[in-house]
Formats: sequence, structure tokens, C-alpha cells
Amino acid sequence: MTVLPLIFTSGWASGINAYAVVMLLGLLGRFGGADSVPPVLERTDVLIAAIVLFLCEAVADKIPYVDSVWDAVHTVIRPIAGAVVAALLASQHPGSLGQLAAGAIGGTTALASHLVKASVRMAVNTSPEPFSNIVISLLEDLAVAGLVTLAIFHPWVAASIAAVLLAAGLLVVWFAFSRIRRFLANRRERRARRMRQTPLLGS
Repeated sequence: MTVLPLIFTSGWASGINAYAVVMLLGLLGRFGGADSVPPVLERTDVLIAAIVLFLCEAVADKIPYVDSVWDAVHTVIRPIAGAVVAALLASQHPGSLGQLAAGAIGGTTALASHLVKASVRMAVNTSPEPFSNIVISLLEDLAVAGLVTLAIFHPWVAASIAAVLLAAGLLVVWFAFSRIRRFLANRRERRARRMRQTPLLGS
């Protein structure tokens, strides 16, 4: 059986929440009997680190503007994590897919889904209320948990869903950028208006 669908799904999920992917794969391998999970992800120290970092992200990801800063920091981390996880998965299936090719697929997919996530969050942060951030973050966590778990048992089904979500996300980004541009233009206009009014107030 080819490991490609599992690699693609884990790459997509890593772009959303890399720590959740490592944590879930490790737990499924250690306690769920998933043979496709590399033993290194099942190690206690790896699981503890993944759980701690996942909890940090679970908090930061739900706070407006903090989530965008967190995403900016993880622009490098998530693709690297996606590539490493993909290479490790390929090592569990010798002859199915080379580790270098697997790493490239996992890293590229993770970068694409990360850019979608970060762009959508920037658009959401143009809204003054914080509840949309919380709702979207919870939906992302549920999607990652559901697809990573599904990928272990039904990899092609999970990969198909991940592909649809990625394509839909790329379409959403087009609309998100227009909203971000309007937000920045309005902010520049308000700032310019305040600067024009300041001399009048001081005279």
C-alpha cells in the first residue's frame, strides 16, 4: 500500500497545527496500534513536547492578533514539521516512496495549508469581536484531529477530504485578501483623517 495519501494528509494537517499532528500520530501509534506510525513519534519525550506545544498553540490560536503573530513565527516551523513527518512516514514503508520525495510533498502541502490558514486568520482579525477566532480555531483543531485519525485507517478517503479542503481554502484566500486590503485602506484613511484634524484642534 502506498503511503502517499497519509503523507499528503499529514502535510495538510501540519500546515494547520503541526504539534497536533505529531501528538495524534504518536498517540495512535503507541496506544492505537497504528503500524504506519514511526516509533520515534511514539517516544515519551516526543509526546510530552508535542502535548505541551499543542496546549500553547491551543491558547495562542484563539486570541485575535496573537494568532497572526503565532502564524508568522510558524511559517518556517510548520512546513519543516510537515516535511520531517512525511519523511518519517516514508521510512516506515520502504519502497513505497522515497524519503526525499515524501519530505518535499509533505513540506509543500504544509506550506500551502499554512498560508491558507494564516491568510484567513488575518481576514478574521479585521472583525472587532473575538468569537470568530475561537470558532475557527476549534473547527481547525477538529478537522486536524478527524483527518489525521481517518488517515491512519482510511488514507485515501482522508487525502481526498484534505485535497478538497485545501482547494476550498485557496479560493477563500482570494476573498480574504480583498477583505484585508479594504481593512488596511480604511485604517490608512482614518489615520490620514486624524492627522488632518489635529492642526485644527490645536489652533
